[in-house]
Amino acid sequence: MTDFLWLIYPWSKTIHILAVISWMAGLFYLPRLYVYHVERVSEVPAAEPIFFTMEEKLMKVIMRPAMITAWIFGLIMVATPGLIDWSLIWPWTKGASVLGMTWFHGWLEQRRRAFLATDNALTGRQYRMMNEVPTVLMVVIVASVIFKF
Repeated sequence: MTDFLWLIYPWSKTIHILAVISWMAGLFYLPRLYVYHVERVSEVPAAEPIFFTMEEKLMKVIMRPAMITAWIFGLIMVATPGLIDWSLIWPWTKGASVLGMTWFHGWLEQRRRAFLATDNALTGRQYRMMNEVPTVLMVVIVASVIFKF
């Protein structure tokens, strides 16, 4: 099994990186859609079904599959023997940040359900501020992997 994991490691890493890029694109874009949803629908009520469709497609077609793929191939890499020194801090900071990113993804799904139920209580400004969460987590993840502190 060890030899097999090292054999598929380059492919696992490639797929993981591609999935993370796709997931991050969605994590950056969906809160922006929510900003426009909140701020524009009051001006143009007929636009709301368009926002619902865009938000649903982004979540279901891009973000959720990308998150699942990133997790699967990330865990395959974690299982590759000798790849991670668990006595260092970086795997733990990366792991905590990935959990934070997953929480943010879930929070975005909850917000989408609130929009669908016409129960959104947040403003465009609040969505703009929350849009910084994945940026901060991404910086921690990338710095953890590059510097291996």
